[in-house]
Amino acid sequence: MADRLTQLQDTVNMQAEHFCNAIGIIQQTSYPSKFPNFDRTGSQTPIQNSNSQQEDYAQLFAQLISRCAKDIDTLIESLPNDDSSIEMQNQSLKRLEVENQEAAERLEEIVYKGELLLEKIQSALEDIAQAQLDMQITMKDSGFKK
Repeated sequence: MADRLTQLQDTVNMQAEHFCNAIGIIQQTSYPSKFPNFDRTGSQTPIQNSNSQQEDYAQLFAQLISRCAKDIDTLIESLPNDDSSIEMQNQSLKRLEVENQEAAERLEEIVYKGELLLEKIQSALEDIAQAQLDMQITMKDSGFKK
C-alpha cells in the first residue's frame, strides 16, 4: 500500500506542476487589464506568441491535467477501502506468499539447470584448450612452424 501511496503523492505533485506551468503560460501570454481607480505607471508587455501557439498550449495543458486527474482517480480506487477486513487481507497475503514460494522454487530450478549448463561449457572449453595445447606440442615436436 505504501507503494500506491507514493505513486499517488507523485501524481498529485505532477498535477500541481501542470497547474503551475499552465498558469505561468497564461501569465506570459495574457494582456494586462485596466482596473478602475487603480493607476499603474509601469508597462509590461507579454511575450507575443501566435494565436495558434496559445491554443496549442491550452490543448497540451488540458490533456496533461485531464490525464493526470484520471491517473489520480485510478490510484485512489486501487487503495484498500475500509470494507476490506483483516481476514481478507490475511487471505491475500497468504495467496501472495504461496505465489512467492512457487516463484522461488522455479527460480531455484532454473539456477540449478544454469549451473549444470555452465559446468558442461567449462568442461568443453577445457577439452578445447587441452586439444590446442596437445596440437601445439605435436607440431613443435614434429618440426612444423606456423
